[in-house]
Amino acid sequence: MDDIKIYMQQIGQKARAASRVMAQTGTAAKNCALEKIAAAILSSTAQLISANSKDTAAARLNGLDAASIDRLTLTEKTLRSMAEGLLQIAALPDLIGEISDLKYRPSGIQVGKMRVPLGVIGIIYESRPNVTADAAGLCLKSGNAAILRGGSEAIHSNQAIAACVQHGLREAGLPESAVQVISTTDRAAVGELITMQEYVDVIVPRGGKSLIARISEEARVPVIKHLDGICHVYIDDEADLEKALRIADNSKTQRYGVCNAMETLLVAASVAAQVLPQLCKTYQDKGVELRGDEAACKLIAQMAIATEEDWRTEYLAPILSVRVVTGLDDAIVHINTYGSQHTDSIVTENYTKAMRFLREVDSSSVMVNASTRFADGFEYGLGAEIGISTDKIHARGPVGLEGLTSQKFIVLGSGQIRS
Repeated sequence: MDDIKIYMQQIGQKARAASRVMAQTGTAAKNCALEKIAAAILSSTAQLISANSKDTAAARLNGLDAASIDRLTLTEKTLRSMAEGLLQIAALPDLIGEISDLKYRPSGIQVGKMRVPLGVIGIIYESRPNVTADAAGLCLKSGNAAILRGGSEAIHSNQAIAACVQHGLREAGLPESAVQVISTTDRAAVGELITMQEYVDVIVPRGGKSLIARISEEARVPVIKHLDGICHVYIDDEADLEKALRIADNSKTQRYGVCNAMETLLVAASVAAQVLPQLCKTYQDKGVELRGDEAACKLIAQMAIATEEDWRTEYLAPILSVRVVTGLDDAIVHINTYGSQHTDSIVTENYTKAMRFLREVDSSSVMVNASTRFADGFEYGLGAEIGISTDKIHARGPVGLEGLTSQKFIVLGSGQIRS
């Protein structure tokens, strides 16, 4: 335990020193590092997939579920996407140093705000090795230093990606300690990281309920939380049914083990008999287990009865809850009662209903006529995301560059003194 404490203190000290360098680093150097990291990932594809295969083999041996293994797996496609995300971040405007809202006061001073890095960001995540590259890229571009602690199940993958990150930093002439990936799988390292107030400015946890709960309870450092993704699609009685079928299918089946996949389908009673038979056949053909309320089960004989717990469950699997609702008011009440304030979508051609849904559904992403799978930093044009915050303070929704910065007041004077 003492060794872990010393190790983490050393990492914290290096990160704090690097954060001061990164806060002063110009856009060209940051972009150069991002481009070099992307190139290193593409040129190291074989090594990265080889390292990842060790993790996936161990995961299968240890009995990890299919959704976890899916999140863990790296392919040539996902590596290309990682590199593309880094290049997208490089192409984004640099927010650091941006001055806004300058106004003259009666005293003659000008008061405004300047965007600045948060400092040192600790990121704790499970399963997804792509987070290593995404987090490194976003922290670099936003002028922060990062301490990354991936799950033990992805240790080989994360260390291999970390080598690409270190290479890119060296090539750009930036301190390698600007991004440090914790090499120990000892869980005590997490306990140290979330209490190092003198070195860490914010913690971003990405993972399951138990991880988020532990971080929230034990952290002495501010936390940007990402809770469950209990996402809904509501098919309104004024929906274009062709759109509805495509959106509801894609929201659930495009990928199962992700936080922005639909977990509950809500259908207006007046169109349920038209929509559900077609849609549920699609789901059943794809192996999705269906659980519905009494009205849904009357329409679909093969559907099991849903329990109260089903409406509150993030399955991350080919299981879907289905409920027939009276209309928009009923749908909004259901979402605000059972949802996790992550992502919810309405399918409707009625403008007034669409605007009501946008205003009244209390989630970090609310959509009209689009798949919930779009709730993602890459798809939102953020380049990548460090997580999807379901908090309401500071950052909400996909957390990109702006979410990793703060603003400080600046005052421009010409010799004024206060009388």
